[in-house]
Amino acid sequence: MFEACAELVKEYGELELRLSDPSVHSDQVLARNLGRRFAELGPVVAAYREWSALHDDVAAATELAADDEAFALELPQLVASEQASAEHLTTLLLPRDPMDDKDVIVEIKSGEGGEESALFAGDLARMYLRYAERRGWSTEVIEAVESDLGGYKDVAIAVKSRGIPQPGEAPYARLKFEGGVHRVQRVPATESQGRIHTSAAGVLVLPEAEEVEVEIDANDLRIDVYRSSGPGGQSVNTTDSAVRITHLPTGVVVSCQNEKSQLQNKESAMRILRARLLAAAEEAAAKDASDVRRSQVRTVDRSERIRTYNYPENRLNDHRVGFKSHNLDQILDGDIDAVVQACIEADNAAKLAVGGGK
Repeated sequence: MFEACAELVKEYGELELRLSDPSVHSDQVLARNLGRRFAELGPVVAAYREWSALHDDVAAATELAADDEAFALELPQLVASEQASAEHLTTLLLPRDPMDDKDVIVEIKSGEGGEESALFAGDLARMYLRYAERRGWSTEVIEAVESDLGGYKDVAIAVKSRGIPQPGEAPYARLKFEGGVHRVQRVPATESQGRIHTSAAGVLVLPEAEEVEVEIDANDLRIDVYRSSGPGGQSVNTTDSAVRITHLPTGVVVSCQNEKSQLQNKESAMRILRARLLAAAEEAAAKDASDVRRSQVRTVDRSERIRTYNYPENRLNDHRVGFKSHNLDQILDGDIDAVVQACIEADNAAKLAVGGGK
């Protein structure tokens, strides 16, 4: 059982030696990649060592239980501890999404509901900003198109971890299940008669791509510049600083007008374009991948209505995993770890079920 872990323990020791070599750190890319792999293996190695010790204790107690009542009494607890440790290790050994250690760009777009939808998109943006703050991540609003009442028609937020995160703790690993249609039920600020309305906003979570991961030929781009405008369409500056980039082979279009200079807007647009192209490539590859990977893609399908935020009842429902809570006010203040964890655990259970059926 867990025979493959011996190789992982060996690799972990080799990585530890390499990272202790000062010359390795002269190549920052190499050092970062080795550090990420070392951090990824750390919990697995620790869990394997814990299970191995418990496994040996169970074997010893089983052998001695016939002659010593103390060992017989201790055996059930040892067996239970070994089983729990084995389940934890099994979960850690599940296939990982290769994007899980990445930073992300979260795009939020208003949908049905007009101004009310834009206000809700603003609420979602603040929720993710507060969540990032709680987890010690850095954030940057790289594009924002505001509505007349102070919400967002469209907003893109870059979320970055600080240092090398532990496995499962990077922004993409924690936020990837946020992708989809979020529905809100409440009395809108624009409603004069106190009636509850339903509106929605879409969330797209993209792993942020490094330049070396996505090659973009300059000849494949059409770049248009135009004058930035604010809520209601009024011009907010007198130069053509806004940028629209069209990736001709795929038809992907990205517009940015948040910054004052054309160069900054172009850089922001390219970040979003790279992330979208990387996500598209991952989705295409997933069509030929395992059942586990395909199930993950379905789970984060952005056409799904994944969640409802009911203000009158202070309630949140995640329709994919059956999660329900009555602390919506805290959730909108960034306390979303419980629903995030419920999605992660459901995904792990689905992967275990697929693995167990082989």
